Amino acid sequence: MKKSKLKVCSALFLLFLSCFSLWGQRGPFDLKKPKASENVMIGPFSGTTFIGTSYDPFGKGDAPRKKVSIKKFLIDESEVSNKDYRRFVKYVRDSIVRTKLARLAMDLGLTAEDNESLGMYAFKEIDTSNASDKYYYENYLLFSENIYEGLELNWDVDLEWDPDNYPSTYYAEVMDSIFFQKWETYNGKRMLDVKQLKYKYTWFDAETAAKNPDINPKEFVREEIVSVYPDTLVWLKDFGYSLNEQMFSEYFWHEQYDDYPVVGVNWEQARAFCHFKTYSYNENYEKLGKPAVPGFRLPTEAEWEYAAKSGESDFIYPWKGEELVNKYYGFQANFKPPQGYSVDGEVYLAPVKDKKTFHPNKAGVYHMAGNVAEWTSSTYNEDGYEFSNPLNPQYNSPKNARMTIRGGSWKDIAYFTRVSTRDFEYKDSARSYIGFRTVRDFIPDKLDN
Repeated sequence: MKKSKLKVCSALFLLFLSCFSLWGQRGPFDLKKPKASENVMIGPFSGTTFIGTSYDPFGKGDAPRKKVSIKKFLIDESEVSNKDYRRFVKYVRDSIVRTKLARLAMDLGLTAEDNESLGMYAFKEIDTSNASDKYYYENYLLFSENIYEGLELNWDVDLEWDPDNYPSTYYAEVMDSIFFQKWETYNGKRMLDVKQLKYKYTWFDAETAAKNPDINPKEFVREEIVSVYPDTLVWLKDFGYSLNEQMFSEYFWHEQYDDYPVVGVNWEQARAFCHFKTYSYNENYEKLGKPAVPGFRLPTEAEWEYAAKSGESDFIYPWKGEELVNKYYGFQANFKPPQGYSVDGEVYLAPVKDKKTFHPNKAGVYHMAGNVAEWTSSTYNEDGYEFSNPLNPQYNSPKNARMTIRGGSWKDIAYFTRVSTRDFEYKDSARSYIGFRTVRDFIPDKLDN
């Protein structure tokens, strides 16, 4: 594939939730049968403790020691895997295809009742038997300038991906619009135009709204449109004069790498995944009659470090002590040792849950040291720990494009795997050694009386 062809928080729960955008609608992780084994979260973590360290052998890499109090939160047991992130990519792909099919069906005057091949993919009819939906339709949608406003995609009909089985020429027209033609590719095969895979969502800028209480809250609704496909070329960009073509061509899509951490994802893409995950889970829970969960998001620096230490104050690494080798004489984390890159028989990354080689920390969280460095929600500032609030410390600066990453990676020396060592990357940058995991606030099932 030509290189040019391959380049390619939380939901608003208060007001103006726009999950009904046609670019991002329906398609949760598994509506029919949610898998309890997926996306296990550890916690809750909370309490008052020390973060940072008073000992930094290299000078400025470690955060200074500070006493903080952190509210209850849950954190992913492991990094987001290729399999998890592909679910997001496929959802965006399918949403775009279904939107194009539904719009074309509308233009042709087709509905699901017509029993036409394209009519099967038409927008679902708005159910005005519900009083609130009827009021919304009659007072807002009928007068909307956007003729597609509020319309719902039909996810009950499967998409046909085999060109030999396309149901009609109209269907073929839509499918051809998202693929490169054979003559446009280097090997004569149809390839998806990944530049079209964009996810649209909104979020509420509460910090700015709090400073401007007299302004209509609607003015603080922010819209994001994010290209979701990971940059698979990072394997070639990050390592010059190095044979990494196999990782470039196979790592994200090959089933053998399903359970490996996703890389090549920038900060904006990681945050978009959090929105998708929130929406997907809550739609699932709604169908199961369960209450909605708080929004998934990237962890703050303080939350990440607290979980890495299992709530302890004096851990240098996610494990107790300073030894990088365990009692079986194997390395405690996937990092770059003094000789070579391999610490577990593999030169690159390890699976997100590698129980045989890299054990979880005391709290049960995997790879808080090494494997991939992880995005946080915190803007990077060398003095951020010093001036941030001791209550749920967090530093954000929209004008600063540097975001904090934590934990070190498979290509880093041991120093960067320390729980208090800080580093940064620009939010629009993607790397072969940066991934992420999600957190969410903890709300008990039943409050104590």
